[in-house]
Amino acid sequence: MAYKIAFFDAKPYDIASFDKMNERFGFDIRYYKGRLNVNNIILTKDVDAVCIFVNDTADKAVIDALAANGVKLLALRCAGFNNVDLRAAKGRLSVVRVPAYSPYAVAEYTLALMLSLNRKIHRAYWRTRDGNFSLHGLMGFDMHGKTAGIVGTGKIARILIHILRGLGMRVLANDLYPDENYAREEGFTYVPLDELYREADIISLHCPLTDQTRYLINEDSIAKMKDGVVIINTGRGQLIHTNALIEGLKNKKVAAAGLDVYEEEGGYFYEDKSDKIIDDDVLARLLSFNNVIVTSHQAFFTREALRNIAETTLQNVLDFEEGRPLLNEVTL
Repeated sequence: MAYKIAFFDAKPYDIASFDKMNERFGFDIRYYKGRLNVNNIILTKDVDAVCIFVNDTADKAVIDALAANGVKLLALRCAGFNNVDLRAAKGRLSVVRVPAYSPYAVAEYTLALMLSLNRKIHRAYWRTRDGNFSLHGLMGFDMHGKTAGIVGTGKIARILIHILRGLGMRVLANDLYPDENYAREEGFTYVPLDELYREADIISLHCPLTDQTRYLINEDSIAKMKDGVVIINTGRGQLIHTNALIEGLKNKKVAAAGLDVYEEEGGYFYEDKSDKIIDDDVLARLLSFNNVIVTSHQAFFTREALRNIAETTLQNVLDFEEGRPLLNEVTL
């Protein structure tokens, strides 16, 4: 019998990419539109593996129920795993992830947010559709010669740094584990966070969400930044304290913000809410600023990334089924 996988939060593009890739693997995949939670856990009974995404719930109660239902493997089709209670899973079911889908996709999208905000492309688009061809209020700045501050220097950040250096930008970076050899090769400098805040014209976040980085961008850190700073977040929503960011936007300390993630995104992102009132007052306030771009966690969303996600996820499941080492296992 084919190995059975319960697949939650299934979108049409997920089903298309996984079905295509599954032609190579031959798993029995059961797709469900709903997100995994304690109320639909019965759907995991008698399956071998469960596949989830960033907004599914895998807390202790869910892990307990998965184990009771005989699930052996929790396969995340994403890099982040902060929605999984790893302590509850330890010794009961294995957890695997996709550590990188396409670092180029996220790095290129980060650049797109920078350019769009700087040159007011989003505002110009709506103006010209209404027949307004005025340039008033659309002035930007040359990125050449400006300073970018990059927090975290993993795969995505390194690609972005290479792009920004190609634009002629000075790059300052911060990382818990600086790679000085790479910095010399690429022509950027590791500095303390306070210096990065003080010097950077544009700050882009690429660090994981941990207890140490949660609300890294807050009232105190924003106060240390250069007046008119642009803040970009394509990492995790809780890296930024949103109310502090809103205050920075209101008092003009922050000139613009590009957010592909939001700290309370679970109730909105990846869903069509166009026929409903946005009852999240903080999100509604963010959307009211013409110098803020909010997108729905789509930086990863390319054909290449979806193919890589499907391939890595199904390979993780096959490795588990056949007893091979789990190269992408998540452990405490």
